[in-house]
Amino acid sequence: MKETWIWFPKSFYPNNQITKFDALSDNSNETYVVAEFKKEYLFDQQITCVSIRFSADTEVQLFCNGKILATGPCAVGGDFLGNGKAREWYYMSETDFFPKGNRIDFFARVKMCPTRIYEYSKGHGGFMLQATVYFADGSTQLISTDDTWLVRKNGAYVNSCVYDGRIMPESYVHAEIVPDIWSAQLAPIPVREEKEIAVGTVLLKPHEEITKEFDLDMIYAGYLHLFSKACGTVKMSLTLRETNEIRKKSENVVLNGNDDEYRSFCLESVGNITATLINDSDIDSEICIGLITTCYPVTVDANTVTDDASINEILRVCKHTLKYCRQTHHLDSPRHCEPLACTGDYYIESLMTAFSFGDMRLAEFDVERTAELLRHNDGRMFHTTYSLIWVRMLYDVYMIGGNFDLLKKCRGALDLLLARFDTYIGENGLIENPPDYMFVDWIYIDGLSMHHPPKALGQTVLNMFYFMALNYSELIYGLIGDTVASLQCGEKKKELQRAVNTLLYDSEKGMYFEGLNTPISPTQINKWQPQNVEKRYYLKHSNIMAAYTSICDSSTARSLIEKIMNDKIEGNVQPYFQHYLFEAIEKHGLKDKYTLQVVERWIQAVKDCNKGLVEGFFAPEPTYHFDHSHA
Repeated sequence: MKETWIWFPKSFYPNNQITKFDALSDNSNETYVVAEFKKEYLFDQQITCVSIRFSADTEVQLFCNGKILATGPCAVGGDFLGNGKAREWYYMSETDFFPKGNRIDFFARVKMCPTRIYEYSKGHGGFMLQATVYFADGSTQLISTDDTWLVRKNGAYVNSCVYDGRIMPESYVHAEIVPDIWSAQLAPIPVREEKEIAVGTVLLKPHEEITKEFDLDMIYAGYLHLFSKACGTVKMSLTLRETNEIRKKSENVVLNGNDDEYRSFCLESVGNITATLINDSDIDSEICIGLITTCYPVTVDANTVTDDASINEILRVCKHTLKYCRQTHHLDSPRHCEPLACTGDYYIESLMTAFSFGDMRLAEFDVERTAELLRHNDGRMFHTTYSLIWVRMLYDVYMIGGNFDLLKKCRGALDLLLARFDTYIGENGLIENPPDYMFVDWIYIDGLSMHHPPKALGQTVLNMFYFMALNYSELIYGLIGDTVASLQCGEKKKELQRAVNTLLYDSEKGMYFEGLNTPISPTQINKWQPQNVEKRYYLKHSNIMAAYTSICDSSTARSLIEKIMNDKIEGNVQPYFQHYLFEAIEKHGLKDKYTLQVVERWIQAVKDCNKGLVEGFFAPEPTYHFDHSHA
């Protein structure tokens, strides 16, 4: 049975039908609206299980028999490229419900309008639910959204993070069936789990104003939840922080009367809440403040323990942060909520998952969704280096989980990616004509951002990531039985290795430099690729990459690691880049000598804040405040 999507009837709500495709290309929320759907089913016999598939555009809170069952839908993924148009793919989620009795009462609250940069829309509001009801006698019945469902507009949800309970929901009307523009595929991951933290209760006398601050034991990803008990009209402004950072953004809520309730649609990273409440009524009021924490479900939880308490604390904080960065796709941070564009972060998170939680389905799905990005954008991603890291992630996730279908599903995207990089090779055998050299590290060198560095600061690292991608593409093609493609990757890898070691290695200094100083064409200059500079840079980044990728022999790699660890090579690196250093150290037999030295860089960071993992060891720019929820 094909899914049936429903929405507001156009005759009643002509101005609440369409919305923007994403939050990146259009930051206005003029089309923001919340629809509430309901339908009660009564059966003649006992229900044992209800297996439910559901989706919505753009976000849904699904309740069954008065209790929250799931949130969704599963994120599309997306990139910083390709915005301003509908993504070609969309997902529905699946979950089970075990009611007592013979009644199912569905209620779904649907927000239309992408408000965070990881949210995507097909451009029209919609909700679908399809369920198989299993009965005690072994029979089944299929039920689905249709035009017998009721829908109303809840205008109390005024806008993103703005709720006014004085605005009453409108009357229910029959929903309208809308064309299925979503063609939603079933997401191969479970719905997220939720737990509520009771943050605190505030009692207010008539017309009293109170400001209270609440500290949580850790930094969590979650949704603000407010509930009124005894209450007139209470106006609130709540600022959700990770630590003590200055933050202008707040959630502004008015609860009006007993049992008024606000459940936010805005995922936040929360370790501290400052709430200002004004009782705008003549009666005593009581407001309960909660945080609904959410993450990918954890069924296996492994702790890595050493004989060093400070290292154990690092491991504890790392695992906690990883847990809450795992949502319906990996996030770099629940504060940023970036789309599926930061592959370097997700690759490292997937490796952490393998020995922390074991369940690799989210990592596999991220690999698949990234393949969708590549397929629909001719093999290109916004971050050029990250598209190459995807190849390594594909291989490693396969090796950990053993899902051979993953390699076959991603074959077409891999072909496109490698064909695109063929066009970047110059006459000298190096990558010379890329769209940019993003991303190296979150750091500035001589006022130049290594996020999108000039050629002299990014060329070597990009070429080494390409070398790595060719190496693992050779292995992947071999695994799927394409001997010709595998041999071609091997030959390209050798040619690139010769070019890098000839043109980007300084034999006198015994180290690599970051890139050539040759100018780029004016037509290549853009926001993400500045004109080249004349200075030659010798930094840790390219030399870490040389050892990590083994583009040089092991003797040279060991020499480079010795120089890096003893600061004989200039520069500094943020935590993200330490992954490549860790692997280089292990690969070249220096684990016992240097692993602890690298790990110890996190000791002070975790001492400064043990509620969540800080994004960096130092601020890359004066105005930057580190996220403390960054995997």
